[in-house]
Amino acid sequence: MGRKPRFTDDDFLDAVLRVTARTGAGAVTVAAVAAEAGAPVGSVYHRFASRDLLLARLWVRTVRRFQQPFLTALADPDPDRGADRAVRAVFAWVREHPDEAAVLLLHRREDLIARWPEELGPESTTLNEAVASALRSYTRARFGRVTPAALERVAFALVDIPYAAIRTHLAAGRTPPASIEGIALTASRAVLGSGSSGG
Repeated sequence: MGRKPRFTDDDFLDAVLRVTARTGAGAVTVAAVAAEAGAPVGSVYHRFASRDLLLARLWVRTVRRFQQPFLTALADPDPDRGADRAVRAVFAWVREHPDEAAVLLLHRREDLIARWPEELGPESTTLNEAVASALRSYTRARFGRVTPAALERVAFALVDIPYAAIRTHLAAGRTPPASIEGIALTASRAVLGSGSSGG
């Protein structure tokens, strides 16, 4: 049986995250990541062929971690409760993972990664499929059918409003306060309104 590797992919991605949070994505190099992880440069290259691949893998991991609690919350069979839970899940994740939230919500993927690595295959184009599908399912559950107007309404209530509320505070280096979560919930409920109309 082979010896267990001393460093895992997550060890190196965590190091990328720390470097990015401390000094920005521009400071991320394979050498900087190796130094942050306390590993030889060769160990990083053994798993990640380039800086772009390191940042891309961090982006994919962060998106998936961010999406999971949102998707779980939105799957609640009660549409009102599911919407509230989904908005709250976004705020909870940001509070628990401020560095990852900053990477995800303050930077576009294109700002971090000069060239999306071919090693990732179709991941870049399929990454948001689960959320898109969940929003469609929620729209159908709430309004009885999926129309462009109803889907736009749901996306604005459950994605755009929390994002806007959180981004301002992250950009200022602050944790979003409980008060802004309450405001976001109120705004989300107002946009969704009654479940009887697809708008």
